[in-house]
Amino acid sequence: MAIQDLERLQIGILERIAALERAFHARLVLFDNFDHGVNRSVASHGDATESTESRLSVILRSMGVSDFTFRTVPLDYYDKTLEERKEILGAFSVNHLCKSIVLVNTQAPANVIDCSDHNNSKYYIVVVQYVARLNAENIKNFLYALNNQRIPKKRFNLRLAPEEESLKLTGFVHNAVTCVGMKTEIPVILDEAIARLQPDFFWLGGGEVDLKLGINTSEFISAIKPFLVSCSS
Repeated sequence: MAIQDLERLQIGILERIAALERAFHARLVLFDNFDHGVNRSVASHGDATESTESRLSVILRSMGVSDFTFRTVPLDYYDKTLEERKEILGAFSVNHLCKSIVLVNTQAPANVIDCSDHNNSKYYIVVVQYVARLNAENIKNFLYALNNQRIPKKRFNLRLAPEEESLKLTGFVHNAVTCVGMKTEIPVILDEAIARLQPDFFWLGGGEVDLKLGINTSEFISAIKPFLVSCSS
């Protein structure tokens, strides 16, 4: 090979290396600025997950919860069936797989703008089984009775909060929402069906999309103090 050809080859290689380094640096900057409030950093994925797990573990222990565990799941977790997810987590059944949903009262009176009054909040976070269907009408009836029927029932209309609102309130992205360590103290509603599960240990989001939290039901109720409502069908 001629010296000139060798030089051109070397220059081409060096240019490609430099381009890769620039792309890698840009990616790091992007992730550094992409702060969803869940303690994710430009460090490795494992470090970010560990940070979230550590933070939530400290909070849980401070609330008197001892029977809990975190488990990292594959990135394609939500592409899998409930049975496959159960096997990944080591859950007792698919009935023990739950999710946290942020609801907004779209018909709340004008003076109800936050979560300061848990009995009549603008937002609620509902924990329900994946196998169940959320019954918003039951929640509406519960809140109407909770307020001693002083507020017209038409003022309760619970709907799924937009993702950007959910993120702002909880600090957690879609599929990562959990009731622990939220940015806002949103009142929690736990479906009664979960409280009746045996064994009394269920799974929900863990603050990261690929991190799940398993927790003793009795300890969850004692620490979080949710409203227990029959809100599924």
